[in-house]
Amino acid sequence: MKTLIGILLASCLLTACNTMAGMGEDVSSAGHAVTNAADDVKAKM
Repeated sequence: MKTLIGILLASCLLTACNTMAGMGEDVSSAGHAVTNAADDVKAKM
């Protein structure tokens, strides 16, 4: 029983890490879009 709980806990932790990595990439992509938009506005000024 302890082994099963350990396996389930480990799989949940690994899934959470993968999800956080994906979220970090999404936030980074949004940041690049904002930076590019700001650069475009600055170039037009």
